Amino acid sequence: MAVDPQLALDPRAAITQGATALGIELGSTRIKACLVAQDGTVLASGSHDWENQYVDRVWTYSLDAVWTGLQECYAALLADAEQRHGVRPTTFGALGVSAMMHGYLAFDADGELLTPFRTWRNTTTERAATELTELFGYNIPLRWSVAHLYQAVLDDEPHVTAVASVTTLAGYVHRALTGRHVLGVGDASGMFPIDPATRTYDARLLGLFDERVGARRPGLRLAELLPEVLVAGQEAGRLTAEGAALLDPTGTLQPGLPLCPPEGDAGTGMVATNAVAPRTGNVSVGTSIFAMVVLERPLAGVHDELDLVTTPAGDLVAMVHCNNGASELGAWAEVFGRFATVLGSPAAPDDVFGALLREALEGEGDGGGLLAYNYLSGEPITGLAEGRPLVVRTPGSRLTLANFMRTQVYGAFGTLSLGMRVLEAEGVGISTLFAHGGMFRTAGVAQRLLAAAVGAPVAVARTASEGGPWGIAVLAAYLAVADELDLGAFLDARVFGDAAADVVEPDAADVAGYAAFLERYVAGLAIERAAVEAIGHQD
Repeated sequence: MAVDPQLALDPRAAITQGATALGIELGSTRIKACLVAQDGTVLASGSHDWENQYVDRVWTYSLDAVWTGLQECYAALLADAEQRHGVRPTTFGALGVSAMMHGYLAFDADGELLTPFRTWRNTTTERAATELTELFGYNIPLRWSVAHLYQAVLDDEPHVTAVASVTTLAGYVHRALTGRHVLGVGDASGMFPIDPATRTYDARLLGLFDERVGARRPGLRLAELLPEVLVAGQEAGRLTAEGAALLDPTGTLQPGLPLCPPEGDAGTGMVATNAVAPRTGNVSVGTSIFAMVVLERPLAGVHDELDLVTTPAGDLVAMVHCNNGASELGAWAEVFGRFATVLGSPAAPDDVFGALLREALEGEGDGGGLLAYNYLSGEPITGLAEGRPLVVRTPGSRLTLANFMRTQVYGAFGTLSLGMRVLEAEGVGISTLFAHGGMFRTAGVAQRLLAAAVGAPVAVARTASEGGPWGIAVLAAYLAVADELDLGAFLDARVFGDAAADVVEPDAADVAGYAAFLERYVAGLAIERAAVEAIGHQD
């Protein structure tokens, strides 16, 4: 993609001529859109807040909420473009859709949803995941699409006989926009294991699955249900007139523009942090928290704590995925924000969050003996099917605001660091971890404490706050030059170039303090388990 200097200097002309790429990502709490120029410069953005629902003990989003959110997000992007540049886009050079990975969206032959969307947050597939892991010799996490499908088979759910296709949230939206049942390899790797040699589903394991379910569901062929797998740079279809109307009911958006393969939020996070080469990795913090490290070689063993997924180009990645991220921190920020309002000193939510994070740096290295669990939902890495958020202290611990906040940040990283220990034991080398997510907008706090938690340098780039929507926009832009450059070279040469990043090395005092906290955290898991048993389920 040769950058036209005139268009790079004139955002209005770039927007008018469609020399742009649009990325839209459906995250756990927000749908965000990002419009970029040919060089990756952000031209406009839009967002829509949404939340999952817990219905009949299932974490879900309604499909109506998907389209309402997408339309409002897209409208907000158009308004932002007009406010900034005096023009509303009617087309783009390319479009990409990404979303939270995993989960289960099953459709019949007419395209009707057969059961409510089961998101990555559900942990009801333990039997299926355990059996498949043993059958494949390959870790199948509870949230993977194949685990959800197999659990439905084991439970004899009536809808299974009518299943004609299974996909992820990104795959669902992409098919509605283009008519194509496809998926980027990174997102597909959270549905079923990928063979790194072929960069599509592992044929041997597909055969094992079909053989296993044959007695219960004769004729079920998994390959016929799953989306076609594409890698970064392959065109994944064109926006249809029906798809354009779904995204923009005003009829302004013109059909015909190309789409890149739909991807998962893990892959777009890797792109957004330029972490697609071996020995690089990234940490994404949102409702969930996960780390991804690009491997130099396959792992020696099968580990429940580690998923094997891929980059958007199909290279093997070890992923440590934790169901619980920054939501509990956000809940406490709301409490303290309300307290400030009651005192007559209201503050913006971002200001409250930033002030509390900065206070964490004033806390003792180990958090003063406090203990916190951010478990709003179950956490497979620590063996918990359900969660109970907890703050625990002894009479001798030091309860201060600084210690409380440091402990809350530590608690957000606790489960992640347990998984990272497994990578370390496998001898996986990490040069730098790139962090992104709203938690890192407050400079130097979460970044410093994360470095202590993972024992590696943590970098935050200037684009970190843009995150996944920017990442999928960049993947859409990559369509134009995929014949010339591989993905890593494209990111290095055309997107990041000399882009600055702040790198924080682990601080010795923080490392020692965090180690003391983590020892207490592991021992205290018995308290968390007791709380799950003692405090019954509440919707």
